[in-house]
Amino acid sequence: MAVFDKNAADGGAPKEVGHNMQDKTAEPDDAEVGDIKEVNKYAYDDSRKLGITGAVFLILNKMIGTGIFSTPSSIFAATGSVGVSLMLWVIGGFLTFCGLSVWIEFGLAIPRSGGEKNYLEHIYRRPRYLATCVLAAQMILLGFSSGNSLAFGRYILYAAGNELEDTYKGRAIGVACVTFAVALHAVLPKWGIRLINVLGVFKVAVLVFIVFSGFAALAGRRLVPDPHNFDNGFAIESGVGYGGGGAYEYSNALLNIVYSYKGWENANYVLGEIRNPRRTLAIAAPLAVGLVTVLYVLANVAYFAAIPKSDLATSDVIVAGLFFRNVFGDSAGARSLPAFVALSNLGNVLAVSFAHARLNQELGKEGLLPLSRLWGSNKPFNTPAAALFLHWLVTIIVLLAPPPGPAYNFIVNLYTYPGAWINSFVAAGLIYLQYGNRGEPWQPGWRTWLPVTVIFLLCNAFLAVVPFIPPSNSDFWADGYPYYVFPVVGVGVLLLGAFYWTLWTKFWPAVRGHRIVAERVVDEDGVEVIRYRKVKTRVA
Repeated sequence: MAVFDKNAADGGAPKEVGHNMQDKTAEPDDAEVGDIKEVNKYAYDDSRKLGITGAVFLILNKMIGTGIFSTPSSIFAATGSVGVSLMLWVIGGFLTFCGLSVWIEFGLAIPRSGGEKNYLEHIYRRPRYLATCVLAAQMILLGFSSGNSLAFGRYILYAAGNELEDTYKGRAIGVACVTFAVALHAVLPKWGIRLINVLGVFKVAVLVFIVFSGFAALAGRRLVPDPHNFDNGFAIESGVGYGGGGAYEYSNALLNIVYSYKGWENANYVLGEIRNPRRTLAIAAPLAVGLVTVLYVLANVAYFAAIPKSDLATSDVIVAGLFFRNVFGDSAGARSLPAFVALSNLGNVLAVSFAHARLNQELGKEGLLPLSRLWGSNKPFNTPAAALFLHWLVTIIVLLAPPPGPAYNFIVNLYTYPGAWINSFVAAGLIYLQYGNRGEPWQPGWRTWLPVTVIFLLCNAFLAVVPFIPPSNSDFWADGYPYYVFPVVGVGVLLLGAFYWTLWTKFWPAVRGHRIVAERVVDEDGVEVIRYRKVKTRVA
């Protein structure tokens, strides 16, 4: 049996401390002041672990959510060009493959659940746990399912014949959506995974249906006049609700595309629950991302084939609903088609809650959070029920807090933006490990080509900086809130993580006179056990 110490005050890499669960790595002037009786075991049988098929659908369900059915309106509104919009979607797919290569390299080198939490810890070891605290703030406070839950509610209402406006009625349906997803994963985890797989097939079928309906629209099978969107397709125009965008608008458009592709890293969060993670990740992730990229580009072609430019630019979340109406009419059968999109959104909420709850649990296992034993526990259903509840709580707050109006784009930007900073630091760290870290060999079994890493780094740096530049049209309140709100909130959350690190590692140990040590134990059967205990801090 191997025991690993995660020092809640000093951090650092796991250290083997022996078979008797005594902390032999504590500093000489530390003294144990009492064990906390709580001992958590983390054992999942193979029937609950994901294979290649399950991993593909886990990624597909995270990637194919509201984005492709909702964000094309904002992409076109920012660019004013059909051709440029389509090129941005292709660029988004290319950048996703760049990021995927970086994450596969890290995932094969560090095959544990937690994703970039593990990668940042490996790269940025000083100050100890600062990077982990910053990531924790982002993942816990901004790793929500609010955008997909909101879109679920609005598509359900649209299918029932209601208007397009954002209302609290739709948000109430969104609350029911995320509550169902979290409760299913907490109480019936096997059924949660099964439903993820079923909805994964279903949402791919919905996208394929949209693509072939778009081919029919191109051939003239639509109930509206030809919008002529592909005539001089690369011309940049201005009209009702679209055109005239500058650097700020283009960065927002790219953020929305990044949001639509987001989820390619989903399997890295749950590698501990994947069979043969190295082989599975290397096969499943590229397969899922390649399929999604092709479907996304073709789905946008379908939208442009059936929706006039002004209607598309002002359609907000209900792009797919407007497409169905223009192709199939306003009959009851045609109105039911948006309900299929809502089910796709449900699949995304299931996948996001499944993965983010595992990351929340990993942070609890580290002893990083207040009430760590609670968030890191598998009680009472041998599932991360408490971590799922934490994800649910943040999702509900973000879903209900913004007033009715253009809340969807704000939620999307707020969810996506801090990730640009995190991705930049991960990419920069990989370059250091490959070319600048001479003291420790880096042999992950997968090598990302340097230009690929650099492109991914520069793209994310662009997305991190440009949102602070004022819009070119000087309309600072174009979406109902100041243009700088989401980047300021995003950076503020990351700085809040640094502030928490100061409290956790400096202030609280000085005031309380002890720290909480989380010991990881992995027995001969591969079962992970976490035990928490109190250790006195150094006395001056």
